[in-house]
Amino acid sequence: MTFRCAAASLAREDDLAGTASTVRSFLLVEHGGSWGSDALRDARLPAGLGEHLARSGRAANVRVLLVRRPGRRADGTGARVFAARAAGPDSWLETAALGSLDEVRDLDLAALGAGRSVGLARHDEPVIAVCTHGRHDACCAERGRPVALTLAAGRHADAVWECSHIGGDRFAGNVLVLPRGLYYGRVDPDSALAMADATADGRVSLDHLRGRSDLSMPVQAAEIDVRRRLGLTGLDDVRVSSARTEGDVTVVAVEAAGVVHEVRVRRTLEGAERLTCGALRDSAVPRFVVERPG
Repeated sequence: MTFRCAAASLAREDDLAGTASTVRSFLLVEHGGSWGSDALRDARLPAGLGEHLARSGRAANVRVLLVRRPGRRADGTGARVFAARAAGPDSWLETAALGSLDEVRDLDLAALGAGRSVGLARHDEPVIAVCTHGRHDACCAERGRPVALTLAAGRHADAVWECSHIGGDRFAGNVLVLPRGLYYGRVDPDSALAMADATADGRVSLDHLRGRSDLSMPVQAAEIDVRRRLGLTGLDDVRVSSARTEGDVTVVAVEAAGVVHEVRVRRTLEGAERLTCGALRDSAVPRFVVERPG
């Protein structure tokens, strides 16, 4: 039987909470061709552009993703770009339609990485990016494409894009919502519609929430714990006021409805498993366990 990391993760009952990549700045670049295994290196971008974006993105702490409309290929006449900053209530999103892909070189990624505008037009609607990067991991295509096509066929068509690798292959279908930097996992076509409806209403979908990318992983787990216990789904219903880490334990203060909740989160490494479809060796499974008073 062919190994699939998403099925194995589901069988292990890996918790989604605290598994979002830690990223605050994103650049999404439309490219409708094949992405290859490493999107920026292998996609047929203009000469040197992929290397430029990879190098500049790393230097500026900007996650650069390739995107395309579900089920379509670009006509080669231009490209839509989005620049996003995930920062809680201060998050923002900008966009522009470029005449050619080469114009992406002119964007100031250092400014974006520092949380400053890159001079594009303000975009007030969320972007729903569904990872369908099958050449990176088979689960992303097998589980992500049905999600993207379902959303593209309905009322959320304007918001949805397919995107290259965003992290956490074993949680496919994976979805990134910008500008808030919300990561969702194990999304299927049915839950995708509920997640997109929640996004449009300014809410989160707790059943599939992996975390907020502007928070560290243990802090993500603490925020989600408070949300789950109190049933809070509004984007700004909770606020992280402090966090301190000693060894494997992070103590997080989360404010909700005027009450501060102290949450202890322990990072553990368990077992040895293949964490991606293409993994050549087993790795320990990281978990973030909320510790309850005895």
